Order: sequence, then C-alpha cells, then structure tokens
Amino acid sequence: MRFDDSLKTILAADMATDFGAQSAWRQLVDLMGRGRAVVDEPAIARLRLLRQAVPVEVRAASARALAFAKPDARLVGFFAEDVLAIAAPVLRTATLEPDDWLALLPRLTPPSRSVLRHRRDLPAEVQRGLQSFGPTDFVLPQPEAPIEMAEAEPVAPEPIAPEPIALEPAPIEKAPVRDEPVAKLPELAPTDIPELSQYAAPLSETPFMALGAVARGLPFVAEAFRHAKLAETEPPVPAPEDAAPADRFEISDLVARIEAFNRDRTVDAAAPAPAAAEIEGFRFETDAQGIIRMVDGVARSALVGVSLAYAAQQGEAHLDGVAAGAFRRRSRFSDARLEVGGLSDAFGSWRLSGVPAFEHASGRFIGFRGTGRRPRRDETAEPVRVSSPVSDSLRQLVHELRTPTNAIAGFAELIETQLLGPVSPTYRDRATTIRTQAGDLLAAIDDLDTAARIEGRALDLRPTTVPVRALLDRVARDLQPLATLRGTSLGVAMPAGDCDILGDDRAVERLIGRLLAALVSAGRKGEQLGVVVRPVADTVTIEFDRPAALAAHATDVLLSIDAEHESDGDGAPLLGTGFALRLAQNLAVELGGVLTIGADRLTLQLPAADTVDAERTADEQR
Repeated sequence: MRFDDSLKTILAADMATDFGAQSAWRQLVDLMGRGRAVVDEPAIARLRLLRQAVPVEVRAASARALAFAKPDARLVGFFAEDVLAIAAPVLRTATLEPDDWLALLPRLTPPSRSVLRHRRDLPAEVQRGLQSFGPTDFVLPQPEAPIEMAEAEPVAPEPIAPEPIALEPAPIEKAPVRDEPVAKLPELAPTDIPELSQYAAPLSETPFMALGAVARGLPFVAEAFRHAKLAETEPPVPAPEDAAPADRFEISDLVARIEAFNRDRTVDAAAPAPAAAEIEGFRFETDAQGIIRMVDGVARSALVGVSLAYAAQQGEAHLDGVAAGAFRRRSRFSDARLEVGGLSDAFGSWRLSGVPAFEHASGRFIGFRGTGRRPRRDETAEPVRVSSPVSDSLRQLVHELRTPTNAIAGFAELIETQLLGPVSPTYRDRATTIRTQAGDLLAAIDDLDTAARIEGRALDLRPTTVPVRALLDRVARDLQPLATLRGTSLGVAMPAGDCDILGDDRAVERLIGRLLAALVSAGRKGEQLGVVVRPVADTVTIEFDRPAALAAHATDVLLSIDAEHESDGDGAPLLGTGFALRLAQNLAVELGGVLTIGADRLTLQLPAADTVDAERTADEQR
C-alpha cells in the first residue's frame, strides 16, 4: 500500500470514539514526522481537528517521539502552538532552516522562545532574532486595577503640595531690585514638608519608569529637595544697590547640595553577598520507557524528556552507554556519565546511579529511580586519553612502514603464484623467501603498533569468550614450521573439560602466540616444551616450560635480550626475545591478568569467562 493510500485510510477512520481519534493522531504524526506523508495545510487542519479529542498525555508522547525524527517546519509550528509541556520536546530538538526559524519566532509564546534561548546549535541569525524579542519576553504583566477602586465614592481633594524644583533650568526674568520691605513667610516645620519618594511618582502604563522618577526616589536626592524647599521659605537677603543683577543657576546649586550631603554623610560598609553554592546532587525518576519525568534539586528544563535508553546527544544532555545497557537488562547501574550544556544550574558533568522499580502487584517494570552527583576530583566525566608524543610518533612510523611492506609481500606472492606469467623456479624460490620475510616484518610492525598503543593508552579491547583449547591448537599449528626448524616439539596438557578466557580474542591470541614463538625460537634440537592449562578459581592459568637456553639468564637480563644477541639464531624474534616477553607482560596487564617469569617456567594468569558475565561485558562495550 502506498503512503498516500494509507493516509487516506487514516483520514477515513471512524472518529466517533476517543480511541479512533487517538489512533489517527498517532499515525498521522508518525507519518508526517518521518516524511512519509505530505505536510500541507489540509493535513495540519486535520491535526487541529483531532487535537480537540486527544488528551494531553497522548500529544506529549507524540511530541517526544518527534525528537528522533526531522519534522517539517509546518509540523514544528503546529506543535509549538500547544502548551509548553508539548511544545518543549519538539522545539528542543527540531532542526530547521534559518528562514523557517525566523518565520516561526513571532508565532511562539515567551515561554516557548525561552526553550530556544537555551539551545547553542541555532544559527547566528536565529539567535539575533531571539534577542530582538527581549523587551517583549521579559516585561512583567501589569496588574489590573481592583474593581473596588472604580466603584469607590469620590473623595474630597486634599490641599495641593508645593511643586518640587524642576530639574531643567527655567528662564528667569531679570527685574530691578526694590527696597520695599518683604513680608516674612511662615517657616514650615520638618513634618509639614512632603517627602518625595519613588512611590509618589504617577504610575505608567508599563512597568518601566523614567530615570528622573527613579532619581527622585533616592535618599540623598530627596534630602537635597528638602533643603531646597527650606531655602525657598527663608526671606531673601536684599542685594546692595550698586550690585549688578545676577542670574540664578538652580542646577548648579542642586548639584552642590548633593555633593555636600554625600561628603558629610557616613554609609556603613555593605556586607558582601554570599556566592551561590554549586549544586552537588539531584534526584530523578523515569517511566517504563526510560524517559526522565521527575527531577528534584536542579533545573528541570535540561533533563526532563531525556531517555536513558539511548546513548546519544539529546538536546543539551549527553549520556554514555552504561545507563542504556542497564535499561535493556532492567538492572541497577552506577556512575553513568552525563554531560549537560546550557545556562541552567544543571550545567556540567554528572555521575548517575539508579535502581529499577517494579510494581508490587504484577511485577511490571515501571522505571528507574536514582540520583546524580558531581564527579569527584579523582574522576572525570569522560575517559582520559593520555597521549605520549613518543607513542604518537611511533604509531605514525608504523603506519608508514606497513604500507610498503604490504606492497612488497603482495608483489612477491604474484611472482610466486605466477599470476603475471611463467617464472623460473629460482625466482619463485626467491619470491617465497621475500614473502616469508615480509610476513615476519609485518608481524614485527604489528607488535610495535601494539606496544605504542599500550604506551599511549589507546589500545581498544572488546572482551569476548575465548576457548583455550582451540586457541592453543591454532597457535601450535602456526608454529609447527618454526618448531621443525629448531628441532623442538610442543606438548599441550589440557583438563578434561575445556575452559574459556574472558578477553579480547585478538589480544589474547597475540599474547599467547608471541610468547610461545619466543620460547620455541630459543629451544634446542630434541628439546620438548610443555604447556599446561589449569582452571584456578576465577582465572585460567597457563604454564610454559622455560627453554634451557633461557634458564641461565636472570629475569632482568632475560627481559633485556635484544635482536643483536640473537642474530645468528634461526627463527629468532625479529625484535628480540626481551621485547617479545615485555610485550607479553604488558598485554597480560591490559587483559586483567599477569605474566610471571620463574626459574623453570613462565606462568600466565588471565580472567576466566563466565557466560553471563561475558554477555554483560560485551553488552556494556557495545
């Protein structure tokens, strides 16, 4: 059935029941959100019609489902019209073109635009568009006047107080001074002088006030006005007859009074405000789908709606795979890494721990309950990769050597197999020698690469179950030509039942292969080297007989034998026995085991594999 036919079928569904409306709503949103149905005005109109019969919980679930899709701009605008709990998941993760965002911003409410303000992945023009709504989004609503004031009886007008001195200089007319006596004005008592404060200013239609009104409410300005009012009530001093009329500078006088008041007054030193303490923890709860529904202790906007079932970037939050693996197994987890961006108090690194919750009556899984905490000083929010310049240079050199060596081995194989034409037996033997030596050189290059990765802590290990019997048979078969060359034989003793090692299969094979190759290359003609496997508790112990040629050396001397001392021996390790043993020791430590060099034998201990633990470890690694 085509998508258009399926859409028509959905639109023609029975809408008489609430279940039919909810089903049609889910299918329409899913098809339109994943681009499998056309998002046009008729489809949006149908969604608006369905929205009246769909409860908020169903609409919120559909909005969260769109977080993992790329909905069309029309569909994003439709969900943005709904309440904030439904619009926020879509606005937090939607990816639109800058023109679509700019066209959508005027249709959003201030709370919806606040969700976009916390995003850091929006284009610069969209962020500038959000900033242009600042005065509109941040204005507090004006409280409505109470009804009783409108219906109150008129009150008799009170006597009008004298007007305060104007802050702007008024034009003063110059008049000749007369010697007529001036009546003395009554002196006002301090209690009769009206106090000018910011509450005496008339209310405006907006919550903003003029700068002059705010200045009049300051204590020292009000005190200056009071002194000016007292000065006006004093009788003027007659000027001398020969004195020229002078202009009045009211502003300069007011400034002088303010400076005098500030100079004479004493102000107690303000106590420093305590710095806001960083939040160290919070609690959270999820639903059965692993989505965080409740957060207590930090801002909810950055965490509500984040799913523990996905180890990916979800809005401002990014979880690792520990919580996702625990969610699939319905088991407890601890120290899962969480990174939160944005500007809220939840910003930064967290470590999450949680336990699953089940319904007592039916045993049904209902979600996780847990806590989050800040990492300690000895912890980090992500794995530390300490790189060494020496190891990086060595890995670069290994990469440069591997490419031409592979080419040499490939051309030698072409000559040996006569794929390019007939070749004489002499040149075929030489090509075989070249291919063999190139293979040995590639093995040495791989050993150098492994050593460099261990040194730089960049060795990638994926634990699996490694059967010991099959591994030893494969290694012994590969070393049979070397054992024949040295005249040495290998004997493997295994228990009745096979045992398994928990570790990376390639690393375990390289460890045992390089260790046995170093021992066989040191063997003498007619010497037999034994290998004994013993399962001990939760480990697998493998003992290798020490050849007579190496028994005379102490452990520190044995680990320092280089290739120059073994240049005359056939089949000797290309990088030396000491390098091979040091590489085996380091690999054993990386695999969680240990290699002990004794007087008669070498003992290798590696973790034993439990089937349940192996599957759990592999799941966490994925």
